Amino acid sequence: MAVTATLTPAEERKKSYDVGAHGLDSRDPEKNPEDSDSASDLVALQIKEEENAAIKYRSCSWQKTAALLFSEYICLAILSFPYSYAILGLVPGLILTVAVAASVLYTSLVLWKFCLRNPQLRDVCDIGQKLFWGSEIAWWLTAIAFILNNTFIQALHVLVGAKYLNTITDHSECTIVFAVITVIICFVLSMPRTFSSLSHLATGSAFFTFIAVLLCIIFAGIQEHPNKYVEGVEPTWNAFAQKGTTFVSAMGAFLNISYTFIGQIALPSFIAEMENPQDFPKALWAITIAEVTVFSLAGSVVYVYVGNEYYTAPAFGSLTTTYKKIAYSFAVPTIIFLGILYASLSARFVFFRIFHNSRHKNEHTLIGWSSWAGILAVTWILAFIIAEVIPFFSDLLGLMSSLFDSFFGFIFWGMAWINLRQQDYGPGWIGKLTFKEKLEFALNILLIAIGVFFLTAGTYSVVENIITDFRTNSLSHVFTCASNGQ
Repeated sequence: MAVTATLTPAEERKKSYDVGAHGLDSRDPEKNPEDSDSASDLVALQIKEEENAAIKYRSCSWQKTAALLFSEYICLAILSFPYSYAILGLVPGLILTVAVAASVLYTSLVLWKFCLRNPQLRDVCDIGQKLFWGSEIAWWLTAIAFILNNTFIQALHVLVGAKYLNTITDHSECTIVFAVITVIICFVLSMPRTFSSLSHLATGSAFFTFIAVLLCIIFAGIQEHPNKYVEGVEPTWNAFAQKGTTFVSAMGAFLNISYTFIGQIALPSFIAEMENPQDFPKALWAITIAEVTVFSLAGSVVYVYVGNEYYTAPAFGSLTTTYKKIAYSFAVPTIIFLGILYASLSARFVFFRIFHNSRHKNEHTLIGWSSWAGILAVTWILAFIIAEVIPFFSDLLGLMSSLFDSFFGFIFWGMAWINLRQQDYGPGWIGKLTFKEKLEFALNILLIAIGVFFLTAGTYSVVENIITDFRTNSLSHVFTCASNGQ
């Protein structure tokens, strides 16, 4: 059942996309638990192969995976929700928050079942190739999108790191210098090579972010006036969108909400390093409940207190100076760690392909560690360049959401559900679906359509918004020393 060492990465991927590869059959282990033996055997084999290795990748418990999920989702983007609710109105904003959470939970469970069926697939790029009929072109296109998505997230955290340093020091130094400092810190802390090792940092990141969000909510309520308060102009809020709200602005607000929830791009990599992938739903349900609670509370409470007049993204900018610096400082771990997490995803993707079936992958060697460091350095340099070229928070979130979440949040997982049913029933599979499965089929077609809408209308709205911001000179210039602090 082991894969022969003479196969190249591309040849091994090609082999794994055929039904029956690695001893796997096409039956659904969720419908028939006894049919999951082959997949479980492959996981056991992967663990056994690493038994004597110095660096073990399949070593994450569900608790450690939950820590990674919490660090991925309980992040600074939560504090863009007041901005989104201000544009959409409080009621539509809350409804969309719950709706997006439900869709992400459903598609994440589909993804998990797909990974259970195919434990030989290590990341979303392998999944992309399998979904699109084993095409090598599909693998490369997915890989490009995967790397770009991760690098954009790193860039976002370089941008926010510089924003934090400008805010806390009252712009004591050139913004480019602060961005470089952020990159260096993140690069050094990116060095651990397994998710199990990163899970300890993840726990601290999620905890301190929760404190930062909680403080932001409390301070928004107790401060006498929001930051930059104008005498006589009191904060006001709306239950529904204000008259004159444009499609472009509403779409941008919706994309901000979606970006914060959609993180399925990382899930295959997490599942691929779990000791028992069957336990993944425990971590998934825990984070979903936390997300809906924290996101809704943070968005609605802060929005009501700072109103349409004083909201910012992230919301720290709506707090007066002392409160802002205190709350913002608790967010430092997530500013650093979430960039680290996505740098690690990109680095392991490249590293595993370079050192496929090599001792450098699992042992402490000079070549292995220097290569790992070199790959990380390239990702952080690219992130720095992107952060300096696109120096705006809300539009960067929206751009990432429309370009990448369209595929990795919707289209891929609608396709994954269809692929699973094709494996279950074979030729003529649509006619063999049960009534419940036909309803699910319609739901997954809708998810694919939503993804296409994200990609087209979403990208259009974000680009239009960026053009408008540049025309009105409301954005920072590229590679500038000017402060981007709040």
